[in-house]
Amino acid sequence: MTPSTPAAAPSARRRTAPLAAVAVAAALLLAAGCGGRATTHHKPGTGHEQATGTHGTVLAARDESGHRLRELPAADAPSVRAEARPDSEGGWNVHLTVERFRFTPESTGGAALTGRGHARLLVDGRKTARAYGPWFHLPSGARTLTVRLHADDHTVWAVAGKPVQTTLALTPVPSSSVSLTPTAAPTPPSTPPATPSSTSDPAPDSTPDPTPAGRTLDIRVSGSTVTPAPSRVEVKKGERVTLRVTSDRADTLHVHGYDREATLAPGIPGTLTLTADRTGLFEVETHESGLVLTQLVVR
Repeated sequence: MTPSTPAAAPSARRRTAPLAAVAVAAALLLAAGCGGRATTHHKPGTGHEQATGTHGTVLAARDESGHRLRELPAADAPSVRAEARPDSEGGWNVHLTVERFRFTPESTGGAALTGRGHARLLVDGRKTARAYGPWFHLPSGARTLTVRLHADDHTVWAVAGKPVQTTLALTPVPSSSVSLTPTAAPTPPSTPPATPSSTSDPAPDSTPDPTPAGRTLDIRVSGSTVTPAPSRVEVKKGERVTLRVTSDRADTLHVHGYDREATLAPGIPGTLTLTADRTGLFEVETHESGLVLTQLVVR
């Protein structure tokens, strides 16, 4: 045996030790990426159904659109209720009430996290759209509406093997029905009022209060950042509101409940003016980027 043979093993070990350390470090980084904080988007090369989140149990069952169900215990699962009110210009204004859940349009396509995601709308059993907030407008003609809650990775939140959802029957409203939120005062009678005698009490002043002064809300959108940060803005009923939005991309501005829209061109302020003639909470968002810009609270 030559004397060089025993020395070769320690030398080889010294050369392979750094490589082993690098391999271990890479494995730790990969493990941290899979089990760490959820990212905004799913991993390149994977589909929506290959969820990166570890919340709940992904079942083999799928809904009619092919989305897999993600099972949660009933105590942790979200819930949803829906209420539809006739709109004065046709269709329905739908309001969702959720529990143990919040809408996260900014992370759609990312890992599934308990209590986060969006809703999918099925009109008469057909998938129609997504909802990224509690208010939306539904055109007339629909007979039933099903609202189903999805996780950010598009799997369906489920309990006991059933999707978390609610279904409404939409009864057509006769044209003679009175609107739930009338927008105009009744027409005064054409007969002139009688002239009061000198002994009568003076008639009360019937002059309507002046319309509250209008206001302008300036909003800027850069990427997924909204400036100022989205908040609730209180508005008096009858007040004119102008939304002036500057976006860094082409998009559509939409006011839920009022069903008003405006086109946004990159870098050019777009304006939308409306009269707040109905009370409630109305979300203002962008369609393409799915960002909530502000909420109008009309009292």
